[in-house]
Amino acid sequence: MAFIDAHRDRFGVEPICAVLAEHGVGIAPSAYYAAKTRRPSARAVRDAQLCAVIARVHREDYDAYGAAKVWDHLNTVEGVAVARCTVERLMRRMGLQGVRRGRQAVRTTTPDPDACRPADLVERDFTAPAPNRLWLADLTYVRTRSGWAYMAFVIDAYSRMVIGWAASRSLRTDLALDALDMAVSGRRRTGADLAEVTHHSDTGSQYLSIRCSQRLADNDIVASVGSRGDSYDCEHDGVRCPAGV
Repeated sequence: MAFIDAHRDRFGVEPICAVLAEHGVGIAPSAYYAAKTRRPSARAVRDAQLCAVIARVHREDYDAYGAAKVWDHLNTVEGVAVARCTVERLMRRMGLQGVRRGRQAVRTTTPDPDACRPADLVERDFTAPAPNRLWLADLTYVRTRSGWAYMAFVIDAYSRMVIGWAASRSLRTDLALDALDMAVSGRRRTGADLAEVTHHSDTGSQYLSIRCSQRLADNDIVASVGSRGDSYDCEHDGVRCPAGV
């Protein structure tokens, strides 16, 4: 059908069908015209509707969700009753796939190597001589009863205490800012001096945003940015793991 559609204006439907029949692809002109005028089936209509929803969910979650997570999101969050095999079939048709653990990392942004960003003031030395000297920020995601949620944390490197956190259904910049605001307000209530705080994160777009940089400057906190994904991890015998584990 697609081949005939692409060449019918140049050669005509009947000649194309004759040539196809000579090469073992038997399709009558009447069958072609019937297929073009036939109303789409109920399955085709539903597939088109599901494809639009699946593409939106996959795009909103930074192309990280695979068929299992998209299926879970549709049923628990969107309220769309659909079989998992249907989601797999439609995602395969659209060429969509999720991030595979161990093969590639979840990417929420594509950093520009030439873009200006804060210097790495930590250089993987995640120790601090006193509280409120080094704060470490990062994002992660967890499975909940109602679906997948994203979490932002701010940890004091001295005590390894979580001093700020926030949760959301999307990786918005406000997620990182909410965790930072909680850390700042909580420490200020105790009368802590934040003049020597260094805020260290990876190159996630949330932390490199203008809003985050401005929020740090407003609180006289120095920004530090390392490489992607290493805001708070260490190495044991050459194997990366979260610090403190």
